[in-house]
Amino acid sequence: MNTILIPLLQVISVALDLYKWVVIIWVVLSWLVQFNVINSHNQFVRTIGRALDQVVEPVLRRIRRFVPMMGNLDISPIILFLLILFIQLIIGRIIAQLV
Repeated sequence: MNTILIPLLQVISVALDLYKWVVIIWVVLSWLVQFNVINSHNQFVRTIGRALDQVVEPVLRRIRRFVPMMGNLDISPIILFLLILFIQLIIGRIIAQLV
């Protein structure tokens, strides 16, 4: 059982790591577009932005139901990041107990 469960938990942890990077890239790209550092009319930028939105927004929308905006500041990406870290800590402890 452990020979299947440990690699599966490690794959889930790596997938969560990749998702953290997607969230970070999404946040940075949104800042760059907001401050007119990059042109949102560029086809490549628009395509990347839409792809990232499709991956990140459904999760953030669920978090926004419970956490309101603080003025003009959206803290849902921070909460998502903390939730991912929490899940990874739990996975790490489970793996440590199984070994």
